[in-house]
Amino acid sequence: MELLTASWVVTVAGPPLRDGRVAVEESRIAWVGRAGDPGEPAAPVRDLGPGVLLPGLVNAHCHLELSHLRGRVPTAPGFVPWIEALVAARAAGDGAEARAEAAEAIRRLETNGTAAVGDVSNTLAHLDLLAGSSLQAVVFLELLAWDPAAAEATLASADRRLAALTPAPNVRMRLAAHAPYSVSPALFAALVARGGPAALHLAESPAESAFLAVGEGDWPGFLARRGLGHVPFQPPGLSPVRYVDALGALGRGLVAAHGVQVDAADRALLARRGVHVALCPRSNRNLGVGTAPVPELLAAGVPLCLGTDSLASVESLDLLEDAALLFRQFPDLDPAVLVRAATLGGARALGLESDLGAIAPGRRAALAFAAAASAPDDPSRYLLSGEARLRRVDPAPPDAPRPGPGAVA
Repeated sequence: MELLTASWVVTVAGPPLRDGRVAVEESRIAWVGRAGDPGEPAAPVRDLGPGVLLPGLVNAHCHLELSHLRGRVPTAPGFVPWIEALVAARAAGDGAEARAEAAEAIRRLETNGTAAVGDVSNTLAHLDLLAGSSLQAVVFLELLAWDPAAAEATLASADRRLAALTPAPNVRMRLAAHAPYSVSPALFAALVARGGPAALHLAESPAESAFLAVGEGDWPGFLARRGLGHVPFQPPGLSPVRYVDALGALGRGLVAAHGVQVDAADRALLARRGVHVALCPRSNRNLGVGTAPVPELLAAGVPLCLGTDSLASVESLDLLEDAALLFRQFPDLDPAVLVRAATLGGARALGLESDLGAIAPGRRAALAFAAAASAPDDPSRYLLSGEARLRRVDPAPPDAPRPGPGAVA
């Protein structure tokens, strides 16, 4: 056992602790408090120095298999052109390079204080890399089939792929749908019959809203160029949120990425259905699709978490950068709310809250530390200042000498 201490411990489970201490035993948190508090165990103390100790971040929406496309897909002139460029770049990609870049992305997530990831995948080619990492992962096998005639075969193929996998203790698999504009009602119905989908891109762009409202915009042309123009589609005249709800797919626990194009009725529906909205502010900014109405989502009671999206649309998989951007966009928000979304919010969205997302006895000691020149006045505000840099906190080997201040990975 050892006691970790820092100028601030942001537990997320309760108020931040000035000069807090966290007892870690066998990779689990055994006690949390301040020096001299009741129950403090007798153990060596490792002082991390000035800065903030907090739970590891939870990146609730990511695409690790697209990491090799960093800098290769122009984010202008719009969302649908970006998707077309993404599809083309992916088709021309090299499997060995994609795997190597996914491995590097996983390494960076670990180093930068991320404890868990919600990874959306079509290929499942990097599952062994996740299994060999320190990350807890929920991998969403993403299904796409706009032609309803392909729904049954698409689901059967997914079943075969999942059945062939060797389970790993730190990787969970779930079925997901791509988006309302790329998944037929027939495939949605099949997923709903299975209790899903578990994840979905939803209300991301004006192009999505226009397609579902009146069947116009850039999306019909994209479908035609992909050889799907023959598929009949009667626009439901609904928002993306209300359309997915009408299909029965807006289920409790759904992780809905983006949530940008949502009105008051949509927000109330998301809250009522218990949908977790994974905010991806840097991706939304880079693709020019708008800004999610975060204060209004919070006021409606929608549970929020954060995701980076992929390196095809953002510069890094550092979730703290997304939280910091949200704070710049909405400076009147309580910064602790955004820190909570980046930790416990993501853990709850992925079903990992019994292990991750907060510093509390019994949870995993998957911790991160942001060093500072001196003790910050407000730890959450410092974390979102743009100056903080997170690093994973590794446990000291049993026989190692006690390291001095700032000893993080």
